[in-house]
Amino acid sequence: MKILLDAMGGDNAPDANIKGAITAINQIKAELILIGKEEIIRKKIKEFYKKEMEEISDRLKIKNATETIEMEDGPTDAIKHKKDSSMVVGFKMLKNGEGDVFISAGNSGALLAGATLLVGRIKGIDRPALAGILPSYKSQLLLIDSGSNTNCKPMNLLQFAQMSTIYLKNTFGIEKPAIGLLNIGTEETKGNELTKESYKLLKEKSQELGINFVGNVEGRDAFSGKIDAIVTDGFTGNVFLKTAEGLGKFVKRNLTESFAKNLLTKICALPSLPAIKNLKKAMDYKSYGGALFLGVNKPVVKAHGSSDERLFESTIKQAERFVENKAVEKMIEEFEKDKEGSQK
Repeated sequence: MKILLDAMGGDNAPDANIKGAITAINQIKAELILIGKEEIIRKKIKEFYKKEMEEISDRLKIKNATETIEMEDGPTDAIKHKKDSSMVVGFKMLKNGEGDVFISAGNSGALLAGATLLVGRIKGIDRPALAGILPSYKSQLLLIDSGSNTNCKPMNLLQFAQMSTIYLKNTFGIEKPAIGLLNIGTEETKGNELTKESYKLLKEKSQELGINFVGNVEGRDAFSGKIDAIVTDGFTGNVFLKTAEGLGKFVKRNLTESFAKNLLTKICALPSLPAIKNLKKAMDYKSYGGALFLGVNKPVVKAHGSSDERLFESTIKQAERFVENKAVEKMIEEFEKDKEGSQK
C-alpha cells in the first residue's frame, strides 16, 4: 500500500506535514510518499531529525512537485493551470495507480475540484461530500457534508445519507447506523425548504436504500451517542464543525485554567485528574483524523487546514485503515447494485 501526502498543503506546511509523517511511519505498514518541493522536504527532514536519520524508515519517500496551490487560488483554475503542484501531482499518482490514498490539508475547493475532475465521481453519485468524524458520547459521529458543497438539493442529502450508511457499515462495523437530518427542530414541518424536502425524500426512500433514517436531529442532541451520522449541506455542516471544535477548545481551556488558579484548586483537582484527562481526550478532534471525500473513485482525505504534527499523524493512520477496509470499492459496488435494481 502507498499513502500519498501533500507536503506543501495547509497552514503549517511543510513542517507539520513532515513531522506528522515521520511520527506515523513507524506506526503504519504502508509506504508513505511526501509530495512537494524535494529540496525543501529533504532539508526539513535533516533539520528536524538530524540525530535520528538512521531510524527513519526506508518506506518514507519523496516525489518532487515544483508548484503549490495556495488557499486564495481559485479551485478549478488552480487544478487546471498548476499542473506541477503537490496537489495535482498527488491526484495524478492516485489516478494512475501509483498510490492508494491521497491526503491534503490544502485548499478545500481545489481538493474537491481535483477529486472530481482528475479522479472522477462514482457513477450514480451527483456530488462527493466531506465526511468528518467527531467525538460523541461513548462513540463517534459522522458529519456529512462538512464543507464541500455549500448549496445542495434534497437528492444530494439523500445520497449523503446513503454514502454514510455504506461507510459506517463497512468501516466501523455498524450494521444499521442511525442517520439523522440536522435541523432546528425534530418536527417534520421544521426547517427551510431544503430540510423539509430532504426529510420527505429520506422518509420515502430510506427503506428502499437501506438507510436507517431516524428523522430530524437538533444540534444539541447530535453528540448524545444515539446518532451515528448527521447529514446536512456543506455550509451548515462547516459552521457546525467549527463551532463544535471551538466549544471543545473552550471547555478544555476553562478546565485547565480553573484548576490551575491557585494551590487550593490544584490540590482539589488531583482526585479528578483521570476524569479530566478522559474528558480532554474525548473532546480532542485531533485524534480523529481528517475528513474523507466520499463519492469519488479513489480514496481522498481532507486534513484540517490548521493541522499540526499530531493531526497529520492521526490522519495518516486513518487513511491506511480506510484503504484496508476497501471502503471505496464497497461503495462503488453498492451504487452499481442500486443502478442495476432501478433499471429492472
